[in-house]
Amino acid sequence: MAVKFGVFVPQGWKNDLEDKEDPIEQFEAMVRVAKEAERLGFDSVWLYDHFHTVPTPTLETNFECWATTAALARDTKNIRIGQMVTCNGYRNPALLAKMASTVDVMSHGRLDFGIGAGWYEHEFKAYGYDFPDGPTRLKMLREALQIFHAMWKDDYATFEGKYYSVNGAINEPKGVQKPHIPIWVGGGGEKVTLKLVAQYGDACNFGGTDLEVYERKLGILKDHCETVGRDYNSIIKSSLISGMLLSPGQTVDTAIAKVSANIGKALGRELRPEEIARAGGNLIGSPQEFVDMCGKLVDTGIDYMLFYLYDIVHLEQLQRFAEEVIPAFRAQTAHTS
Repeated sequence: MAVKFGVFVPQGWKNDLEDKEDPIEQFEAMVRVAKEAERLGFDSVWLYDHFHTVPTPTLETNFECWATTAALARDTKNIRIGQMVTCNGYRNPALLAKMASTVDVMSHGRLDFGIGAGWYEHEFKAYGYDFPDGPTRLKMLREALQIFHAMWKDDYATFEGKYYSVNGAINEPKGVQKPHIPIWVGGGGEKVTLKLVAQYGDACNFGGTDLEVYERKLGILKDHCETVGRDYNSIIKSSLISGMLLSPGQTVDTAIAKVSANIGKALGRELRPEEIARAGGNLIGSPQEFVDMCGKLVDTGIDYMLFYLYDIVHLEQLQRFAEEVIPAFRAQTAHTS
């Protein structure tokens, strides 16, 4: 399978729109990134599903995930659009399946449906949602995944669970893609989440730069597939890394200072370099270092790489990644095909 690349648009969640004050301009800046990613040949653009900024809530702009997904479905033509990931606890799963079906039609069949159990307790409580413990959220996710399948396959979706139920729900149109919209399950929980991938998912996603973690989790996913009788090779294996490409003459310290100013504003203090280096599996380095990391990820079994690039709103990071990282893998694919 050819290696694919996706990139997150600047949505506000990581304070990445704060240098633009007008919300209309903020939204249009996000659209420009999506359109430029499409022009440059990225395979997909992605959104977070959050209401408050991270690492601490601020009064900065943060656009809602699914309304934005629908907008990007109409503002782009060819690139795929996904969420990494939709929080299962924020929307009724039958309604969410209906929303996704509509967006799949709006995009002419370009939707990737990302889903996870949710984790940001502050958001749950601020918006009035219950925040059950982790095992309960995973049980709810299991039921929701069964509802998604029913809503996208059955004429009259019916499911009775402990947390959710549907009773002859009609969902027309069901979307464009067959047999259904691809389901990307986010998270690397080894006993439950990866088993849910094997049972119900079309793709998995976990993040960071620790290659041993990828190797272990993919091995566990393969075991789950064997247990439930699923073809391991039919599942997309994806990674998620945050990072910044160094410009010629730029040092890691100056790049970290730029990232620190962005994230540190939300924290109300400057971040130490070692905090940036380890936060979220960040990769800050030359284009060749990105190529090397991507190559190592491929060796572990990853075939789809998602990147959040700091300062992407100004497009240079996006353009340099497309020009100096992706071609190393497109050329490799052409050579081996």
